[in-house]
Amino acid sequence: MGTLVNKRILVGLTGGIAAYKSPELVRRLKQAGAQVRVVMTRGATEFITPLTLQAVSGHPVALELLDTEAEAAMGHIDLARWADAVVVAPASADFLSRLVQGRADELLSAVCLATAAPVAVAPAMNRQMWDNAATRANVATLRQRGVVILGPARGDQACGETGPGRMLEPAEIAGLAAGLFETGALDGLTVLLTAGPTWEALDPVRGLTNRSSGKMGYALAEAAAEAGARVRLVSGPTALPDPERVETVRVTSAEAMYQAVLARVRDAHIFIGVAAVADYRPAAVHARKLKKDRERLSLELVRNPDIISAVAGRRPRPFTVGFAAETEELEARAREKLLRKKLDLVIANPVGEAGTGFEADQNRVLIVDREGSTALARQPKTRLARTLIQIIAKSYHEKNTTENPGLAHR
Repeated sequence: MGTLVNKRILVGLTGGIAAYKSPELVRRLKQAGAQVRVVMTRGATEFITPLTLQAVSGHPVALELLDTEAEAAMGHIDLARWADAVVVAPASADFLSRLVQGRADELLSAVCLATAAPVAVAPAMNRQMWDNAATRANVATLRQRGVVILGPARGDQACGETGPGRMLEPAEIAGLAAGLFETGALDGLTVLLTAGPTWEALDPVRGLTNRSSGKMGYALAEAAAEAGARVRLVSGPTALPDPERVETVRVTSAEAMYQAVLARVRDAHIFIGVAAVADYRPAAVHARKLKKDRERLSLELVRNPDIISAVAGRRPRPFTVGFAAETEELEARAREKLLRKKLDLVIANPVGEAGTGFEADQNRVLIVDREGSTALARQPKTRLARTLIQIIAKSYHEKNTTENPGLAHR
């Protein structure tokens, strides 16, 4: 089974006997590393109790469209924003029809309508219902709209008939869920990223650094791998484990990061400079620990090499994306960086806001290019990273189609 580590999966249950399999699906998803929450329709509760799903998921089951316990009493919006993917299993013929119609008069269909995350459905119904022209047309419409159809399987059915319409087994659905994040947008490309802080030594004990945790850069590395890229990550000192399917190089100082990037950038199609690189370092590193025997201590600092300018100045150069952490004039400063360093995109995020930016699990950003800017609302960094990778991939392919058609997969 593919990994679902750190993914947030919302499992929806509709009315059908196959709902008895759903607790096993939740268990399998959690086993693969996912966080799981459950939404049940009223019909589903006729076949299995919410208490069962609460026990296996570890979270209360959501049932009502208007939730007085949720912020602004809009639980469907909270759940829609929380989910990295929605998997409806079982999905009844009635529910497929409701999705096609865009109905939002009960919680599960409202969540599916309100989410930007991928939606997958695992149909479960009598074979005649599955073969009915109305169901076939509904399934075709959902596929056209990007809904992923998982199954159904063939076999014995609760009604005593045999044929297509059985819900896929939980292990198979859980395995296919990992594929919801495999977009293929960067197939065949190499992506080089930097992440985390740098540490500029003053003596064997002390140094200059910053509050970057590396979470945004690591999330982008994982999202690029999901999109099919060969990913190389040059990371400053962080407490994070190496991302799966990513070649990770650990460094400490800005100079070491600079050298590691230059040694690998030649093969990169896309470079994303996420690291919070120290602009300056001490001019001299003391061999012994400085003693606290003076009232004042003056440090002479010298500039560190500018990694992203060095990458953007290469000929040929990769598609180059910079990050800008700002406390004020977000768009103006991001645009100035874009133009001064001749970058393709700058992703700017405000720092100093509670719950976003450095060390936080969430972020909000402004994407700036030569045509304008696009704001992405506050959301988990893992989900934000997948959106950013899709935007970067689209911009990369558009540029190489119009300007350098021969370099798109150089």
